[in-house]
Amino acid sequence: MDKELKIICGDAVSEMAKLPTASVNLIVTDPPYNLNKNYGVFQDNLSFNEYMDFSRNWLREAVRLLTADGSIYVFMGTRYISYLYVMLEQEFKLFFNSWITWFYTQGIGKVKGFSPRHDDILFFTKHAKIFTFNLDNIRVPQKFYRAVNNMRGANPGNVWEFSHTHYCHKNRKNHPTQKPEALFERIILASSNEGDLVLDPFMGSGTAIRVCQQLNRNCIGIDINPEYVEMTEKRLSEPFAGFDSIDERMLRTPKGLKNL
Repeated sequence: MDKELKIICGDAVSEMAKLPTASVNLIVTDPPYNLNKNYGVFQDNLSFNEYMDFSRNWLREAVRLLTADGSIYVFMGTRYISYLYVMLEQEFKLFFNSWITWFYTQGIGKVKGFSPRHDDILFFTKHAKIFTFNLDNIRVPQKFYRAVNNMRGANPGNVWEFSHTHYCHKNRKNHPTQKPEALFERIILASSNEGDLVLDPFMGSGTAIRVCQQLNRNCIGIDINPEYVEMTEKRLSEPFAGFDSIDERMLRTPKGLKNL
């Protein structure tokens, strides 16, 4: 199947404004969390009001771009996620579906307070009931076999455990907040179909577009940093040997299955 993978260097809002209304089936993105990370050309230490305006402006364009049955997934840290929730539901009238917690086993260490071990992902849809969700594409093997279970596997739930893409991993790029490919794989498999258009307006290291390349989705990635654009172009040209992370539950065999 032919697919179009388009990389755009530019400001997210300005470039999104050039795209046709209701043209994107799925938006999945990991925007800056306003935690003073070094993204090269983007200021990640805005005031509260500046960050709210920044978030509101790109979300407004995102909602415009979604098809009537489209979905949006937004990665966010704990400091601002509740504000984004209110924007999506109250201001932009999208429909809440899931609050996903990505649990990872290693992270920042703290000596006063509890060390953070998760990020969150908000999942909203344009329509309350009409949207793509391919549960059979993302099921995980049951822990125990029971006759009432779906033999294709279980719903993975809203707590996902994937390791970070560690700095020593061969797939690690020079980006401060690179996410593991399996996160995007699950989202893209669940909420889009082959040939659909996926958009990541904060492309970063190019994880979303790399996963779309392997899953036969069309994808547009936008980033303001030309170094990240070059990084992603190189990443797309590299041989593919499998995603850089996996849900360990995918490897299990249901207990009791051998007794059938």
